[in-house]
Amino acid sequence: MKKKLVSVLMTTTIAASMLAGCGSASDTAETVTETATEVAETATETAETATEAASEVAEAVEEVAEAVDPAAYDGKEVKVWVAENVVDFTNEQIEAFKTLYPQYAGVTFTVEAVGEGDAAGNMITDVTAGADIYGFAQDQLTRLVTAGALEEVNPDFLADVESANSAGVVEAGKVGDTLYAYPMTADNGYFLYYDKSVVTDPSTLEGILEQCEAAGKSFYMDMTGWYQVAFFFGTGCTLTYDTDDTGAFTACNVDYASDAGLVALKEMIEVASSSAYQPGSSAGDAVNYAAIIDGTWDAGTVKEVLGDNYACAKLPTFTGSDGNEYQLSGFNGCKLLGVKPQEDADKLQICDDLAYYLTSEEVQLARFEAVEWGPSNLNAQASDAVQANEALAALADQFEYTIPQGNYPGDYWTRAESLAGDVQDSFKTASDEDLAAALEAYQADLESYAK
Repeated sequence: MKKKLVSVLMTTTIAASMLAGCGSASDTAETVTETATEVAETATETAETATEAASEVAEAVEEVAEAVDPAAYDGKEVKVWVAENVVDFTNEQIEAFKTLYPQYAGVTFTVEAVGEGDAAGNMITDVTAGADIYGFAQDQLTRLVTAGALEEVNPDFLADVESANSAGVVEAGKVGDTLYAYPMTADNGYFLYYDKSVVTDPSTLEGILEQCEAAGKSFYMDMTGWYQVAFFFGTGCTLTYDTDDTGAFTACNVDYASDAGLVALKEMIEVASSSAYQPGSSAGDAVNYAAIIDGTWDAGTVKEVLGDNYACAKLPTFTGSDGNEYQLSGFNGCKLLGVKPQEDADKLQICDDLAYYLTSEEVQLARFEAVEWGPSNLNAQASDAVQANEALAALADQFEYTIPQGNYPGDYWTRAESLAGDVQDSFKTASDEDLAAALEAYQADLESYAK
């Protein structure tokens, strides 16, 4: 400001000198007086502006200081639910988070082992007692939003979250146009693990069963809701649900009661009739197996059992009762990280900052290196380490034949489980007419969940 005032005075002096050579002394004196008055007024206005600006800066600095004041967060408690195999990893990352965000040094973070399959049910049962931040599978999104158990993703992070992650995973976290969860993985799907000393050709389902039978080994596959769609979608059937912006189911799009549905159901019965078949998809519970349809979360367990004979592949094809060849399909999905709504705005900020951090590129890649969870972050997916992983490579191959898993009513999973029981029991001796009638009843039930 001082430099500006000196400049004005110098200009005035030069102007006065020029005027002195052009007019009378009286005129010149009057002009100089007027100019001096204007300069004084300009100086006063400049000083007032400077004072106001300084005051505004001081207020802004004070606001920023208050915004990051650690005392505002001290003593707050944040509960985090994650799968058991990432509890230690998450605790380590929270320590790194506190270093990056020193204002949260006085916050108490408690990490508890609650898997993605149980978190949603627990949250819906008692939102108040549930975790502040929790991982869950994408199919639980609608239930959680309807129960008021999810806060929208912080608008400050929204653009970055949407651009940094796989589009399918971002969409999986939305109800309507609103993003309710932070993408964490893109590995929620299933494929084939097999013992390559027994199963030398994993390309067909019939071949796998024959090779397992000949070796006296088991073939494990779950035929309940999440896995049974591999057959129905494989023959070209559809089962999806539409929801409105509140998460309510408005329509069911299904055609299981059809020729394609009958082919799928009869193939399920054929597989369940094999002496090698065992129901289930958990490698930790499986015994004496040479093949199992499972996900990336069990890669370490399978490796330990199969050792040097460990191998992975996409799901096999099968020849249907109509003589046509079909590719087993299924869902592709992901794990999401949700934040519970908070009455305390400061606590909500802590939760959002931590959720954003735990789903960042660096942490997703570190989580892959620790437990081999497949990243949803595009840069992490492109890393050499992720690209070289056998299980993730098989899953990526399988994803070409799957559909994104949308939101399904809770009743669907229960009803699908009962169908799997019938496949392994009463349906083995049923006629085609009886099976067609069973599919009609099944479809009617599925449609009723959206009315």
